[in-house]
Amino acid sequence: MTVEIVARPEPPTGLRRLLFRLPNRLYRVGLGRLVPARFLYLIHIGRKSGRRRDVVLEVVGTREGSYYLCSGFGEKADWYRNVLATPEVDIQVRGRVSRARVVPLEAEGGADVMAAYGARNPTLGRKLARYMGFAVDGGEADFREVGRRMPFVRLDPA
Repeated sequence: MTVEIVARPEPPTGLRRLLFRLPNRLYRVGLGRLVPARFLYLIHIGRKSGRRRDVVLEVVGTREGSYYLCSGFGEKADWYRNVLATPEVDIQVRGRVSRARVVPLEAEGGADVMAAYGARNPTLGRKLARYMGFAVDGGEADFREVGRRMPFVRLDPA
């Protein structure tokens, strides 16, 4: 196993934040179908403000109708803290909208999801791990270790 933490990412600011939020704007104006299907539009409630919030996130796995997401910025990500506080959310994948319930995963659940993602998408898996601050060799053990160290959730559509 050669997992190495290279740099924990900070949420984007400035121009980078605007670029990251571009898919949100596409969904808001009804153009979500232009966003690749591997991304999901998550509408949730702010834990402090009680206001509607939204974010577009990469789906790292699906099984039996559920979607699996990883908080790439760790436990401090606003969307992650918000959905833990209010686990009832709305989701949209391309044109399909539904209600869902958020279920946090234990470390081994995250390891399983990340290992499966890395096996399906080895290049994207290495890039995703790098984005989250980990240098990996691309083997299953490395992806499992990244999955153990990052927070994952499962979205169960109603």
